[in-house]
Amino acid sequence: MQKNTTPVFDMDVTKYLAQFRVPLFDMDAMMAAHRKNVEAVTAANQLAFEGVSALMRRQGEIARETLENCSTAVKELMADGTVEEKAVRQAEFARNAYDTGVANVRELTDMLAKTNEGAFGLINNRVRESLDEVQGVVAGAARATEAAAPKAAAPAKK
Repeated sequence: MQKNTTPVFDMDVTKYLAQFRVPLFDMDAMMAAHRKNVEAVTAANQLAFEGVSALMRRQGEIARETLENCSTAVKELMADGTVEEKAVRQAEFARNAYDTGVANVRELTDMLAKTNEGAFGLINNRVRESLDEVQGVVAGAARATEAAAPKAAAPAKK
């Protein structure tokens, strides 16, 4: 019986693939980079959580202060006095409430901006470092592949 041979199955795949210079990545370096990425995200999340917690605490304090101020204002408005005196006290209360509200919003906005800036700063720095690391790993892999690849044979002289 005649044996069927196909040239495709007789081919040495390693010799065929050797002509393609596929860079070999340093997996330890890549894993270290990913570990740093996770650490940066964790730190940014922790910073964001702490910032939001502080923001919520401050909002609670502002709400409590507002209720106390309203209670005091109602007592003052209910106190004896002429209509004109009560109108002046009411206008004063409204002005103070507005000024306090604007100051509170400004404070909360600043707190939120600082939290966002800190968390984004951590992520931004890590992305920049990560890109540098990846570039270094790829460049190192390319150099290693160049060094390990067999040199092409010089054409035979006639």
